[in-house]
Amino acid sequence: MATSRTPTVRQRRLGAELRRLREERSLTGDGVAELLGWSPSKVSRIENARIGARVSDIRLLLELYEVDGSHLREVLALAEEAGQRGWWAQYSDLPAEYAAFIALEDEADAALQCESQVIPGLLQTERYARHVIRGWNTIATITPQAIERRVEVRMRRQELLTRPNPLRLSVVLDEAVLLRRVGDHATMHEQLNRLLELAALPSLRLRVLPLDGPHQPIVGESFILLEFSPAYDVTFPDVVHTESLTATQSQHESVTHSYRLAWESLAGQTLGNEESLERISRIARERWRS
Repeated sequence: MATSRTPTVRQRRLGAELRRLREERSLTGDGVAELLGWSPSKVSRIENARIGARVSDIRLLLELYEVDGSHLREVLALAEEAGQRGWWAQYSDLPAEYAAFIALEDEADAALQCESQVIPGLLQTERYARHVIRGWNTIATITPQAIERRVEVRMRRQELLTRPNPLRLSVVLDEAVLLRRVGDHATMHEQLNRLLELAALPSLRLRVLPLDGPHQPIVGESFILLEFSPAYDVTFPDVVHTESLTATQSQHESVTHSYRLAWESLAGQTLGNEESLERISRIARERWRS
């Protein structure tokens, strides 16, 4: 399925703040629509980030809600940013759920990730990523051209780790991932060496969950918990993204809290930072060197 318009975090923040302001004034969506001469669906679609809102429309809403001063400037600045398209929009054949995840990931400030199947996408080499993406051909037809576009997208996502305000990424990596062959020995050797290089980034914390440790199994699926700092005085909830054959996302507080507790428990069972890097280095040297 190709992407439809995928709302960004900025658009969702904007919609949530407009809804909060409306409810604070004890106004209904129908009432706002009548006062502004709009259709009721327009108010709903703006608040739910289903359509892009013009800054002039946002200004009308803020005037109606009697917002002024610094808060007015902050919400208008958010509206300006919300109107900008993300870089992933140029890849029109991305599945909608994948585009939605990229939109969230792009604006997250920090992420807690647990991976039990493959190297996390943000840490993959191009060759390793190509093998992983080709694997989806067992359950869905992906053309060679589409595979190359997906690889390109994955490489562009990795810029999050080296941008001026990088994503702070903390990864719990099951040791089985380091031992599971994806591609040939050269692919694996290159990939594990890439992990050692990336581990030097101040924005990345990489720890290995050893196979020979005292495990307390909690979850069997891989997941990433995205965290967002307030922006323009507008907060956005944590989001947990899980993947199996299908991807799911949840912003429900009880769900994200459960995954946070799971990550913290698993992180407590990992090797230390230096031990983790030594384990990766040893496996690369002893198992995957050609």
